[in-house]
Amino acid sequence: MNIRLMMAVLAAKFASFISRRFGWKGSSLPGVVARKIYPGTLRDLAGQARRGIIMVTGTNGKTTTNNMIANVIEAGGFRVVINQEGANLITGVTAAFIKHADWLGRMRFDYALLEVDEASFPRVVKEVKPQFVVVNNFFRDQLDRYGELDKTVQLVRDALKTLPDVHLVLNTDDPLVAQLQTTTGHPASFFGLAPHQRPDNGARQTREARFCPRCGKELHYDTYQYSQLGSYACEDCGFQRPTPEVEAALVETAGTALRCQVRYPAGQVQLAIHTQGFYNLYNALAAFTVGYLVGIEPRRILKGLLRYKPAIGRMETFRYNGKPAVLNLVKNPTGYNEGIATLLNIPGTKNVFMAVNDNDADGRDISWLWDVDFEYLADNHRDIEVFVCSGLRGEEMALRLKYAGVPLEKITVVRELAAAIKEVLEGPGESTYLYSTYTALWPTQKILSGLAVKEDLHAEGLSSLS
Repeated sequence: MNIRLMMAVLAAKFASFISRRFGWKGSSLPGVVARKIYPGTLRDLAGQARRGIIMVTGTNGKTTTNNMIANVIEAGGFRVVINQEGANLITGVTAAFIKHADWLGRMRFDYALLEVDEASFPRVVKEVKPQFVVVNNFFRDQLDRYGELDKTVQLVRDALKTLPDVHLVLNTDDPLVAQLQTTTGHPASFFGLAPHQRPDNGARQTREARFCPRCGKELHYDTYQYSQLGSYACEDCGFQRPTPEVEAALVETAGTALRCQVRYPAGQVQLAIHTQGFYNLYNALAAFTVGYLVGIEPRRILKGLLRYKPAIGRMETFRYNGKPAVLNLVKNPTGYNEGIATLLNIPGTKNVFMAVNDNDADGRDISWLWDVDFEYLADNHRDIEVFVCSGLRGEEMALRLKYAGVPLEKITVVRELAAAIKEVLEGPGESTYLYSTYTALWPTQKILSGLAVKEDLHAEGLSSLS
């Protein structure tokens, strides 16, 4: 029996208790305490997995993808450990194991499902050896923390090269992700969307990867999904979009749900998820691919995905005075552009809330807001009644909207978060859409939960999707 591990777990659980007692979020605090007492805590706890470790990394969609995978794995009858709340630094990953361990540091689980921050990925894989690694996408994000995009890709690629035996699950539509098979030498399974699934073709969005990751020549695209995701090929060296094992087509929106036909090696099925946002199909396809690879029956995979409920701020839906309100985390230009596209697809008039903070977790540099296509939003402002800007940098958000061309009479700045949320919810629009950066998200969700009712989308049923 490892006495240091026991002491670390005991101290961490006590820290977690105190944190909850005083109402602190503290999702990473137990990991911080445990690692101070015994640096081998994560390695020892993760080593108790009976079947393996599955990691998710990349820029956007880590929390959603990881939670979808958890639903799929549990639908297959397995027990899981998961950092469900999105605490994805090494301390948060450690805390997830501590939460599920007993006071002696003993655990009983089949799979650990871990979303891991890109910059923390090299540290985590030094202590935890995954069986599968899912990479969803690479986008420019928090330049003051990560640096340029090629540095982020290199961090993940170099860390993958150190792993002796791992199977990659890669988004075939992102050339920055797809290249990881050849650059690491690991076996890979690809997932993606069939061409021409999106009517607007993502034509206005910023492209993060114009050039071939292999030879540096400009990539040729036949079609885009969004940002640099699409059907690409390098006419110089032959690098091109790999043929996916799992591919979605015939994408439809059905109220607050999405559905599509999924082709995979053993046949074809209809997949449905209770969430909005075109990008969430990629998250669902990644989860489907993992489920298929670990041997779960397709009908159980689909059942698990159908049970998925959005995590905090991931297209989370509320109802205020009979009107829907959707909360969405935004943290980089690509994610914000997709959030705008989702907003404009919602029928009827809307109220819009935009909270921007510049704390360490958000990134101090908010210049990325000028790369978001707010001009597209301004061009389609007629169905938007009000824009309420808040947070530490609410004034800068309002200024960005002004320069995008949003009429000044529609823009309001309310620094106090609770007052701003109350004002936007009571706006004249038929629905409300709330955008929030990281450190504003939890306070926004807490205030919203006190004012509105969390909507259970599953209560509506999905009979039309089955």
